[in-house]
Amino acid sequence: MIPPPPPAESPVPAPVEAPVLAPAPWTAPGGIRVTRVRTFLCAPQGCPYVITRVETDQPGLYGLGCASDPQRTLAIRSVVDDYLGPMLLGRDPADIEDLHRLLLNSGYWRGGSIANNALASIDVALWDIKGKVAGLPLHQVLGGRARGHAEAYTHVDGADEAQVVELVLAARDRGYRHVRVQVAVPGTDTYGTALADERQAADRRMRRESWDSLAYLRHVPPALVRIRERVGPDVELLHDVHERLTPAQARQFVRAVEEARLYFLEDALAPEDAAHFAGLRAAGSTPLAVGELYAEVTQYLPLLEQRVIDFARIRIPTLGGLTPTRKLVAACELFGVRTAPHGPGDVSPVGQAANVALDISSPAFGVQEAATFRDATLEVFPGAPVPVDGRFPPSDAPGLGVDFDEAAARRHPVTAPLEHDRWALLRATDGSAHRP
Repeated sequence: MIPPPPPAESPVPAPVEAPVLAPAPWTAPGGIRVTRVRTFLCAPQGCPYVITRVETDQPGLYGLGCASDPQRTLAIRSVVDDYLGPMLLGRDPADIEDLHRLLLNSGYWRGGSIANNALASIDVALWDIKGKVAGLPLHQVLGGRARGHAEAYTHVDGADEAQVVELVLAARDRGYRHVRVQVAVPGTDTYGTALADERQAADRRMRRESWDSLAYLRHVPPALVRIRERVGPDVELLHDVHERLTPAQARQFVRAVEEARLYFLEDALAPEDAAHFAGLRAAGSTPLAVGELYAEVTQYLPLLEQRVIDFARIRIPTLGGLTPTRKLVAACELFGVRTAPHGPGDVSPVGQAANVALDISSPAFGVQEAATFRDATLEVFPGAPVPVDGRFPPSDAPGLGVDFDEAAARRHPVTAPLEHDRWALLRATDGSAHRP
């Protein structure tokens, strides 16, 4: 019997009068101090969110952060509640660089998705506080506008080419100039394609269908070429391989999809195969995007130095927050690589607001992934970023510009811990475990 999930709110940490665990070696003039760090679990979008709130001794002054890892939700929450949060008590929230380094080093075996998501939720909350104290939207704190809006891309998937074409044209009519397209491969599990038949959908959720890479290679590249022919040149098309191919298969795919003129091809290689990107670059001219699975900013550096990718799919929560990510984005600018931040439904509106602030303020920005947030999600997160005519306008509100409604969040509890893992338990046609 799977135990029920824990309550929506974490236990209240020790009061600020408790001994400061990590005092600074200087006297901060600001006078603001962290008094509580609280975490909340909710699932208004269907996937579990961990939301962190860093509270201060100034009435009404707090910051919000997002820890976006739906598969390890409870572990991340424990890192925040039991380890990182208590170290902030009594500290000045303005000392973001010092606090980030302090919390990063505190685990000794630093890094990894769980530790970084926990750290990111605190880091982004501190940046939110900094914007609120300054009375400025976060993009202004990060350097000001580099553009008037952030172009977004939406997702389109279908059971066949005709359905995909129809949906791409509809997205274009709604103002989107960038559309990610995924087309189903009959008889095999295909990433990113929803199924109308409930029985098939249930099989997909339980991973009863296997992955057939040869069927994918036969079916998808010519389908993408024909979709391009039918939608014309006025919309940018993207496609996500989702790390399901070997390096040799990825090279075949790049050659076969050339005539589709993709805006970018995402995750043609898994992080473990990143050394093969030079060969992938030589196979064709299709722009390459990678990075949503990277948990360290240093993983990008060889790819930037070798100039073998075109887009960095940064995921602020997994990289440890805005503090390290903005440094990576500066490196991308220097090497001529554009950013395409990860922003599907499992990144909360708090995380998406951090993305947009970085997008608006960085010359390296390329395109922002846009989720369609449910009404329930918009209720839980007042001020959530929503694209208008296929683009994100900058926020005018101080900080992130997003709030969190605790009462509304309690109406959307998370599922049992392993429930959201099932989508990733993919098998190949021979029964072996496969990357999701």
